[in-house]
Amino acid sequence: MSKTWGILMLSVLSAPSLAETELTHNFCGTSMQTRAWQPLAGLELGTVDISADDVELLGTQSAEFTGNVDINTVNMSLSAQSALIDKQRGLLNATGPITYRDYVSHVQSSGLNADLNNSAFSLLGAQYSLTQQQGKGGAEKLTVDKSGLMLMNASFTACPGNTPVWAIEADEINLSREEGWGETYNAVLRILDTPVLYLPYFTFPLDERRKSGLLTPSFSSSDRYGLETITPYYWNIAPNYDATITPRYMSRKGLQLQTEFRYLTPEHQGLVAVEYLNKDDSEPELNERFLFHWQQKSYIGEDWRASIDITNVSDDNYLTDLNSTYASKTDTQLYRTGSLTHMGEMWRTDIKMQNFEVLGDHLESYTALPQISFTQTTPWKIDYFDFSVSGELSHFTNSSAVIDQATRVHIEPKARFDYKEYAWSFLSEVSLLQTNYKQDGDLQGTQYSDNVSRTLPKVRLYSQLNFERDTSIFIDDGIQTLEPQIQYLYTPNKDQSDIGLYDTTKLQDDFFGLFRDARFSSVDRIAAANQFTLGATTRLFDKKNEEVFNFSAGQIFYLSDSAKPTEQGLNSDSNYNALFAAQTMLHWHRRWYLSGGIQYDTDGKQIIQSNLTLDYKGDDNQLVQLNHRYANDVSGNTIEQAGLFTSIPISDEWQFIASYHRDLDNNRSIEVFSGLQYESCCWAFQITGHRQIETDLNQSIGQPQATFDSSIRLNFVLKGLGSKSRYDAQKLLQQGIFGYRRPYFLND
Repeated sequence: MSKTWGILMLSVLSAPSLAETELTHNFCGTSMQTRAWQPLAGLELGTVDISADDVELLGTQSAEFTGNVDINTVNMSLSAQSALIDKQRGLLNATGPITYRDYVSHVQSSGLNADLNNSAFSLLGAQYSLTQQQGKGGAEKLTVDKSGLMLMNASFTACPGNTPVWAIEADEINLSREEGWGETYNAVLRILDTPVLYLPYFTFPLDERRKSGLLTPSFSSSDRYGLETITPYYWNIAPNYDATITPRYMSRKGLQLQTEFRYLTPEHQGLVAVEYLNKDDSEPELNERFLFHWQQKSYIGEDWRASIDITNVSDDNYLTDLNSTYASKTDTQLYRTGSLTHMGEMWRTDIKMQNFEVLGDHLESYTALPQISFTQTTPWKIDYFDFSVSGELSHFTNSSAVIDQATRVHIEPKARFDYKEYAWSFLSEVSLLQTNYKQDGDLQGTQYSDNVSRTLPKVRLYSQLNFERDTSIFIDDGIQTLEPQIQYLYTPNKDQSDIGLYDTTKLQDDFFGLFRDARFSSVDRIAAANQFTLGATTRLFDKKNEEVFNFSAGQIFYLSDSAKPTEQGLNSDSNYNALFAAQTMLHWHRRWYLSGGIQYDTDGKQIIQSNLTLDYKGDDNQLVQLNHRYANDVSGNTIEQAGLFTSIPISDEWQFIASYHRDLDNNRSIEVFSGLQYESCCWAFQITGHRQIETDLNQSIGQPQATFDSSIRLNFVLKGLGSKSRYDAQKLLQQGIFGYRRPYFLND
């Protein structure tokens, strides 16, 4: 029989009416088949479809259904043995066993009471599971409404299986699908069915949405800090504002407060961070210790951009003593800058305020207040010729230097002829470098002048050829290229000893540096040049057009003695008259990578710098890297170091990570780091050990008596209650001084 009854559609059918779609979820690497609930096809809003073996009408307002009862609305489906419907009041009572399903939950219970008008359902003796994220449990009473689930005398866990590693038992648990968070009252945390913690109230995430609350704490012990606990509190102020407040207790140093405020508006994004330690118990001679960091990027209309990047510390050894996420412990200077950029159709103008704070026992650097530079982005063109102008106006101050103030005006017109074909290219440039200085200070008896005007021409000729051929060397159906390059550079020699050094330093002498048109950054020093640079690159590509090998080599040949670096006296000890540079990359297997580089003085028969890196990257986070680096002159010291990084999955759950670096010149270890992690479907455990040299920036690099700091750190996370970022094994390799770096030619 079939009868339509107001908003209810009643029918006696033998076939099930539940509409479902099978989905595959992956929890902890295990593929699990689940059925994602969908409403019955063709069902309209406000309509209830009921099918049963038998139905008995109780007057005109009620009906009783028995035998294989299936009830469907657009928001849920219900299977029961019997059900009683009161149409007038919109009430439903059902007896079990009962199966209830909706978009987010699957519930088995013994009885159900429902208010159909308000889409509210109460189930007794319920066993539930969440279908859109990990989570399950039981409850004496489970109430489902539009906002989510409310459970009385209930349990919750994110662990699969019948015996979960951890579970929460509470008088009340609320799971809000609207907010994406759960909250508990009078809860007990059980691990392996053993009560370990009582919490009157706490919240935990159900999805990726943010909410204020405590984050996972971490614990460690070290020689430097003693017992250390870090307990972050996250404050979700607004959708575009948040803050993290982190008390950090160190038994040997004291209590440090770390704060970070992040903001995002249509025009600006950035963060402000403050770290503060009122008194360092291990350094009583120091006053309060702090770090301030402000970083912001602004997009003001279509043509204007602005940025701020400021980091300030109370003392030179703050980063090496206390560490910080806002600067590296290996940094020897802090860069502080603010800039405003206008990008027009033809010109780009940058206004900068910048300062370097040099850490350690070094002379203070100059502050640029301001530095205004302009660049012609669209040169004037005539066929293959183009003409452009660039320049700057800068004012420098340094109260501790002989020249305490200086103003520099630089203008550089340039004419270029640039011709390019597939097989070759030719570039010629002629520039005029005009610079004027006004230098103030007590200059009497020094080599510096009050006013300096320097005019230098520069000529550069550069050409490259591209050869290509099929090859079967090392690979089948490959392509080999040969790319020879030649450059001639001329700049006359001029005495510049009467000019101070404000923002100029020597550039890196690698293969690419051989073909630069300048040896120094900025313009306080313009090196004389009368030289040819010869170089070439060869590459091998496989049949998939992927580069598997390259080798580049080149050298500078000087045509006059006055152009040789050692003859110019340009305030640099690292000058070489016959610099040979080469670099290579070999990717002979999809998992193996080799890269290296060398700079060699052919006159002095000595290696200036070299580096070599061998990488293996396998499946499941398998990683091995061997590296070696050498430099013959770093602040007067020779540096030679060898290192190892490795990440080895022991099993599906266990992973071992380690790194080791050794100073070959002083025959001692520099850093030893190891970590072991266990990660299952519902919890993760991480323990790390670390031993490294304590850095003191007020001492020399090659200090013979090194002091080591040893530490051990413990991190324990219950999945579903903590953030993955706090137990990501790959981040362990970034924690040391020599953080793991993938070679430049590896792509994610």
